[in-house]
Amino acid sequence: MGRNLQNGARLRPVDLARGHGLSTQAIRNYEDAGILPAAERTPHGYRTYTPLHAQALRAFLALVPGHGHRTATSIMQAVNRGATEDALRLIDESHAQLLDDRRTLQAVEAALRDLAPVPQERGDTFVGPLARRLGIRPATLRKWERAGLVRPRRDPQTGYRIYSAADVRDARLAHQLRRGGYLLEQIAPLIAQVHSAGGVAPLESTLRDWHARLSARSRAMLTGAAALDAYLDCRPAPAGDEPGTRSP
Repeated sequence: MGRNLQNGARLRPVDLARGHGLSTQAIRNYEDAGILPAAERTPHGYRTYTPLHAQALRAFLALVPGHGHRTATSIMQAVNRGATEDALRLIDESHAQLLDDRRTLQAVEAALRDLAPVPQERGDTFVGPLARRLGIRPATLRKWERAGLVRPRRDPQTGYRIYSAADVRDARLAHQLRRGGYLLEQIAPLIAQVHSAGGVAPLESTLRDWHARLSARSRAMLTGAAALDAYLDCRPAPAGDEPGTRSP
């Protein structure tokens, strides 16, 4: 099958470009980047492509939404140089990252569910009692403060740190995410979002959007896998393989 596509109808760059809303320069760039197999040249030096190149282009464009432009490029480069195992490893790594992102979302949702609403009263506390409540050292709270996770005010007379009810909420959220293995630089943006949203409740729509984005990415990976599988089926078998079979 690969040989038939390789020797099929000849296509100009514009023929490939038109079907996908691309420019002819984009087609040339994709070839130069190794996303498409090398094109043959006419006696006058013009590029000519085949249906195999069209299949490669479809595979790449299908891979991008799920894996991103950089990873999709690396996948196609690996396939086109005959390193199919490298391409499959990149796909596996991308799926692993998606699973990790889902676990991150679950941890955030669990942490947010466990947070009590900020009470209307002052609810002020000091570093020692808050550290004991969380089962951590006061030095840990001070480290979180330097990282921007909590922002206690200072008593103007004593200079002691005073944690409001909102500060306690932020510290509890940070504590739960830290126990889940998340780094301070990963936690800080979430707490900033809690602040900008005015509390935990307004983040529900953000979490729904996050779920939707992960689901869309997962579906896009399925679409990309199907297109890449079709391209692998179309590629010529390496020397020594039986026609119509893939290399191991």
